[in-house]
Amino acid sequence: MADIATIARPYAEALFASATANDLAPWAKQLEDLSALFENGELLALVNNPKLSSTDMVKLVEKLLKSKPNEAFLNFLNLLANNHRLIVLPEISKQFSAMKNKSEGAAEAIITSAFPIEGNALNSLLTGLKKHFGGKDLRPTIMVDPELIGGVRVQVGDQVLDGSIKARLAQMQTNLSA
Repeated sequence: MADIATIARPYAEALFASATANDLAPWAKQLEDLSALFENGELLALVNNPKLSSTDMVKLVEKLLKSKPNEAFLNFLNLLANNHRLIVLPEISKQFSAMKNKSEGAAEAIITSAFPIEGNALNSLLTGLKKHFGGKDLRPTIMVDPELIGGVRVQVGDQVLDGSIKARLAQMQTNLSA
C-alpha cells in the first residue's frame, strides 16, 4: 500500500482549498475528533467491513461527531468513504492542520518537559521560542517525560531543540569517550 501521507495529501489539499476562512477552525476540530475516533480498533474494523456500505459508514461517523458537519464536510466524508479512504483520516487531519497553521502564520509545537509547564513559565518559554522560530505563533502541546531529568525538548515541524539534561548528559558522555 502506498504511504499514508501520500494518500492523504490530495484529500487534505482539496478540503483546504474548498474551505472558507470561517470553515478552517470548525473543520480542523471535526478532523481532530474524527482522528481520535479512528484510533479506536473497533471503528477501524467497521471501516474495513465489506458488509457496511459507505453511506452507512458516513451516517455512523456523522453521529459520532460532537458537532454537526456542514454539507461540504459531509460530501468530503462521503468521498472518503466511497474511495475506502476513511482510514487515512488521522493523516488528513494532521496535514489539514499544518496547512491551516501555515496560512495563519502559526505552527504546532510539541514541548516535552520533565515537569508540567503552566502559566507564566509556559508564556515565557513560548515568547522565547517564537523569536527562535521566526515570529510564528506557536500552538503548544505539552508532554511530560520524567526521563528528561530537567529542561525541555521542543519540536516544531522537523526542527528539534533539545535543552534537556538528558541530552546534555549524553553529549558529555560522547565528548568524554572521544
